[in-house]
Amino acid sequence: MAITGLGHTGLWVYDLPKMRDFYTRVMGLPVTDEDEGLGIVFLSARPDEEHHEFVLQSGRTSPIGDKQQHQISWRVESLDDLRAFHRRFEKEGVRVQQEVTHGNALGIYFFDPEGNRNEVYLRIERDVRQPFRKTLDFGRAPEEIRADAERLLDDGGAAYQPVQ
Repeated sequence: MAITGLGHTGLWVYDLPKMRDFYTRVMGLPVTDEDEGLGIVFLSARPDEEHHEFVLQSGRTSPIGDKQQHQISWRVESLDDLRAFHRRFEKEGVRVQQEVTHGNALGIYFFDPEGNRNEVYLRIERDVRQPFRKTLDFGRAPEEIRADAERLLDDGGAAYQPVQ
């Protein structure tokens, strides 16, 4: 008996229409099913493979700001995708916590409208001991981002830079 992967996760939410709009319009996740009467929406980045990877349901009881989960991480295919999210988040006024290199991934940590921390990330085929986090700027040109990530990885300074 072995776990083969994470199937899906979900959030209890206060404002289902607002959260549905954020995850469909800003994040680009298609709705695969929903039941307005039950106040539940199912979404998937890969609807042909997985009916749902993410669920939103009305009924949140904890105040915004309470920690409900550590983060929800969304994988992207390219640095161009990360840069596109950087631009979209700026345009939409999405609160970004930090843009980083983990050595084995590049990512943007951000918050949805109800304060849940998310990350969009690009996996890098590299084995880097964690935690490793150093700040990058995805508003720069791709070659500059790659050079900064390499320089930070090779830098002899402290490996982890927490959010200021």
